[in-house]
Parts: sequence; C-alpha cells; structure tokens
Amino acid sequence: MKTKISIIISFCVLFFLACTNDNIDPITAVSPNADETAPVVKIIFPADGFKLKVNEKVVPIDIKFEVTDDIEVGNIAVKVNNTQIGTFSNFKDYRKVIDEITFDNVTTGVHVVEVVATDLDGKTTTSSVTFEKEPPYVPLFPNEVAFWAFDGDYTELISVTPTPQIGTPGFAGEAVVGTNAYAGAENSYLSFPTSNLSLGSEFSASFWYKVNATPDRAGLLVVGPVDEGKADDSQNNRKNGFRLFRENAGGKQRIKLNVGNGTRDTWVDGGAAADIDPNSNDWVHISFTISATEANVYINGNLAKQSTLTGGVDWTGCDILSIMSGEPRFNGWNHKYDGSYMDDLRIFNKALTRAEVQNIIGVTNPYKPADGETLYMPFNDNYSNIVTGALATEVGTPTFAGEAKKGSNAYAGAVGSYLTMPTDGLQGESFTATMWHKLNATPDRAGVLVMGPVDDGKAADKQNNRKFGFRFFRENAGGNQRFKLNVGNGTADTWVDGGTAADVDPTANEWVHLAFTISPTKAIVYINGEIVKESDITGVDFTGCDILSIMSGSPRFNGWNHNEDLSFLDELHLFNKALTQQEIKDIM
Repeated sequence: MKTKISIIISFCVLFFLACTNDNIDPITAVSPNADETAPVVKIIFPADGFKLKVNEKVVPIDIKFEVTDDIEVGNIAVKVNNTQIGTFSNFKDYRKVIDEITFDNVTTGVHVVEVVATDLDGKTTTSSVTFEKEPPYVPLFPNEVAFWAFDGDYTELISVTPTPQIGTPGFAGEAVVGTNAYAGAENSYLSFPTSNLSLGSEFSASFWYKVNATPDRAGLLVVGPVDEGKADDSQNNRKNGFRLFRENAGGKQRIKLNVGNGTRDTWVDGGAAADIDPNSNDWVHISFTISATEANVYINGNLAKQSTLTGGVDWTGCDILSIMSGEPRFNGWNHKYDGSYMDDLRIFNKALTRAEVQNIIGVTNPYKPADGETLYMPFNDNYSNIVTGALATEVGTPTFAGEAKKGSNAYAGAVGSYLTMPTDGLQGESFTATMWHKLNATPDRAGVLVMGPVDDGKAADKQNNRKFGFRFFRENAGGNQRFKLNVGNGTADTWVDGGTAADVDPTANEWVHLAFTISPTKAIVYINGEIVKESDITGVDFTGCDILSIMSGSPRFNGWNHNEDLSFLDELHLFNKALTQQEIKDIM
C-alpha cells in the first residue's frame, strides 16, 4: 500500500516540475470568425394555415421554434398578433436554440405568430405563420350526431374526436364542401368508436362521393360485429349492424345496403337505380336510412331502393364504424378499402325523410347558382334541380338519352311521359328559361315548358287557359318545327311567334339552344342566342300556376294536342329575372 502511495506522489511532483519548466503548450487565443449571416428562424408549431378544432371558446397553444446562427444567437422574441408574449436570451447551445412558449389566450379567429431572432452582431430575422381557431361546430341539421368535413384532417367535429387511421389514407385536393375531401388509399381506412354515435332504433348517413372503380368492389360504411371463429380476412357476420358497399355491375358501380336485426339480415339492393357511372367523374350524393320498419337507399336524393325490415336493426357487438372500407368486420367477400373520394359525411340518430335528404343536398350543394338562378337540371342520370336538391315528379316513364350536350346524359322523352316541378321559388315579375334541345319531330307538335293554371270546367285533355303563366311549345311548319311562346297577363294572352325565324330543321339532328325571357314589358324568344321574336306585353300573372311541366303541355296545355315531346333536353336553367342577350350567349 505504501509503495502505491509513493508512486502517486512521485508522479505529481514530476508533473508539477514539467509545468513550471514550460514543458507543455500554453493556451493560445484564437480570433472569432466574422459574423456573416443573420439567424435562421423556423417555426415548428403551429404550421402555417393550421386550423385548431376544439369546442372550448378559449384554449392555450404551445408555440415551438428553432433558431440557428453561424456565431451566436443573442436574443429571441415571440409575438402573437403583434403583441410580445415572451423573450429568450440565455441558451445552453448559443448556435442552435430549440424552445417553446405557451400562449394561453387563443380565441376563435385568425392569429399571427412571429418569432424574431437577433444575433450578437445585431442582425435580425423574423419568421411568421398564420393559424386559425375555428368556431365550435354547430350541427347544421336536426339529429346530427357526427360530422366529418375532411378539410385536411380526420376529426369528427361534433365530439371533436380525432379518428384513428389504418394504413395511409389521404386527401383529394378537391372538395364538394370546404377545402378538401377524404381520398382512399390501398389497405387504408378510418375507424371510429360507435360510442360517439348514439346508436338507437333509427340511423341515417349522408355523404358526397366520387367513385373510383378500382378496386371493383369496396366497403363504404360498415358498423358490424366480429364474426367469431372466422379468420381475420373472412369476416362476414351480417346478423347485426349494417354494411353499405359497392360492387361492379356491368361496368358501373352499384351501391347496396345490408341490415341485420339480430337474427338475420335484409338486403336493400336497388339494381340499376342504385348504379353510379365511374366514367362521369361526378360527385354523387349518397344517403341511407334505417328505421324499425324499413331501410332506404338514396342516390342524388332519388329513392333507389326501399326494403321492409322486421325488428329494425340490432347493434349487438357493433363497437366500431369503418369509413371507406369493409375492414375489419365485412371483408369475407373482398369488400375492402375504397380508393374513391368522400366528403361531408354526416351521421344522424333518426331515419331521414326524402325531403330531409333533399334539404341536405341543397344546403351542401357543390353547384353555385348564378344571380337569380332558381333551377338547374343537367339530367346527368337523374331529374334533380341541383340548385335546391328537389326532384322532379315523373309522369309516365321518361328516360335518358345516352348522350348529352354537356355532362354524362340528357333527358329523353317517351310516349305519355314528362316531368313536373312545384313552382314554389321559381316565379317572379320576370322569368327566363334556357336549354339545349335535340329535335324529334314525331309527334309533330308538343309542349316544351309550360307553367299555367287549371282550365276550370274543361276536360282533363282539353286544358287551354292561356290568361296566366306561359306556354313554350313547338308545331309543324312545312316540315320544320316552329318554336312559339304564349304569355298571359291575368286577363289576356300575347303570342310571341317568330315565323320562319323560329323554325328548326328536324333532319339536321343537331343540338339547338333555346331560350325565352319575360319582363314586365317584353317577351323574347331566342334560338342559338339570336332573337327570333320580341313582343310587347304588360307583364305576366302566375295566379294558379302551381306546377311546371317539362317536355309536355300536359296537364295544363293539351287542348290543342301539345302533349309529350319525344326530343332530347339538356342543361335546363330557370331564372327569376329577364336575362340579357349577352347573358344568354354566355350560358351557351
């Protein structure tokens, strides 16, 4: 032990002597590099454009930032809405600073965060981002219990609950409502606990959908139980909950619903009425309802199928909602991920009526009507006024043309068939109608658009009261078809007959643009944007004119045999104002 101590003492003495005899290098002063660049500032959180979705009126937020400098950071100031909320000047690493500060007064609205960094040489850099605290979501519709806007995140906005993601779902970069929509991806979907859905004896779901037909079958919305004893990829217990899905049907995609009452399942399969054409690239509105007695599927507000239910729906074991996949509870028939787009998904704890479905379509409608526009019917496989979402009533069996001037389809007349719409909201002291029309001269006279009253005392096939409303129709004129307008002011009618200038050759087989306007002083008929006749009038009186007939004079103007028109009709627009000639040409 004494030997070890002696060795240590000897070593220390030798080291001291070496130091005093200048046998080690002295410390040499080094001049610092020139401070050449300003600090670099990066705001880590919040990101620019971030939207904060919470139900509280005032919340805190942690502002995180990074500042680097080539020599040394001097100080950092953080501002919110141009008010300084904190400064930093003592740093463990003076060249790279990563820090955060809490701002505890985030109110609803847009906020600007600034981080200002200054180095020892006085050079300053400012970085800023803008974020928004959105107002708490208030349900737009009665009995709405869940809502996904898909505007860049998957938050359910009523409970403000983030929705778990399986795989890597994405966003579409387009939307029907808002700024974005869900985009399906391979082996990806969303899974949401049903404890937040208030599951009861009635249930409805509503959403906008743009179909991608690959894969050619998929789940859309599924609430179902585990299929005990089956493999994870063979799940198919249909005795409880529901399954909304799609399948290939001759190149189209057919939307189907299956509902379980606890002991057995019921199919809600509308056949061709539930088909969507994937080539149209259109957003389509899909909804379904479940009550104690029936289940309905609607496509663009049209009832595609209604099925009777016995015992309603049973939710036993149904603990998750799968969004845009049949996984994990309904994959036995390969109804897995959906690569389509979905937007504006809403869940209700009641069975919506058809009128309520149409109201949702009207409120969330992607179509933005022009000033004074009251009706727009593109006839893309349905008879909906997409300004309001209301559907025309079908009389007889009208059909579709299989071609269009614009879009995916057009109206095609059929014997004894036409459409009617209630006139609520369509009338005013002025009126305009524009449309594309491809003529079929058989029959050789027909009504095109009629808004007139009942001719009291006359038989149902002899109606001809022309003192109110209007009648736009066509008649044979030496082999051509002449388009005429008749307007009633309450006491008398005025004819707007352009003679040969208003003739169309049926053998040309061409789409022709037709329009007419009614003001308090003038009624004008246009063909292909040109005036073919202008008549002075003393206004129009719509007393008793409660329905609009489309592609027939029936039931209010058939006394001269102006019944159904077997021609094609597309792009029908109505306005409660008299458009100018240039505005009509712009629509063309």
